[in-house]
Amino acid sequence: MTTPLLEVTDLTAGFGSSQVLHGVTFSVAEGEIAGVFGLNGAGKSVTMKTIAGLVPAWSGRITFAGQDITGRSVEERVALGMGHVPQGRQVFPALTVDENLRLGAYTSRRRDRSGYAARLDEVFARFPILAERRSQAAGTMSGGQQASLAVARALINGPRLILVDEPSAGLSPSVVGELFAILEQVAATGVTMVLVEQNISFGLRLAHRAHLLQSGTVVHSGPVADLDQQRLAEHLGVGRMLGASTGTALAARRGPSRSPARSQATAKERS
Repeated sequence: MTTPLLEVTDLTAGFGSSQVLHGVTFSVAEGEIAGVFGLNGAGKSVTMKTIAGLVPAWSGRITFAGQDITGRSVEERVALGMGHVPQGRQVFPALTVDENLRLGAYTSRRRDRSGYAARLDEVFARFPILAERRSQAAGTMSGGQQASLAVARALINGPRLILVDEPSAGLSPSVVGELFAILEQVAATGVTMVLVEQNISFGLRLAHRAHLLQSGTVVHSGPVADLDQQRLAEHLGVGRMLGASTGTALAARRGPSRSPARSQATAKERS
């Protein structure tokens, strides 16, 4: 059996005396898109921040690329090949697109300053709108453009894994469609992705595997293609509130799946 790229085992974390995560356990294979779903307060974003190193783990273990990174700093995790698209995008509004990307590349520029120009060219080739607006202040850009910048900033170091936290939050339906296409393109290059989404139908359209959280614990892990709306509603406890769009997303995933192997094959064909 292939060793997962990311393993989270019995992870607990919280703030002050308030415990949020109560033994979160799941794994992510190389090239996979893992969707983490749950209601507000289930612990989705805290899980992401703990994996990224922004929130310290109280106990448990996080293994990335075969290394225990539980106590590693954010910078060390980035250097190992982890990128993060934070909730709310969190671009630096007063800085230009160029300056945001340069800050995002801080770790890789320290290791390989001469290679930065090539990495920047690759990002601009993937995100032409950012190339057009490279001298524009990020705070004056649309929500969709800022979302593109946040994803580009996570990719500038050439990560093996990106953590994408609530990417569709606050975006209009048309912009959400654009963002979906961007994340699909990123996944097609073979980059592994952990995606937290409150918009369940959006996340189910992208993810290969679903990890469902309740009260800081994973209550179900498995292929999205094996989920049905009733099981999803039972685990998330929202019944009919899931809506028709979720059923449509699940039905679409029961056809030929974009498996990790297929994603990697697509990446090779494009290279």
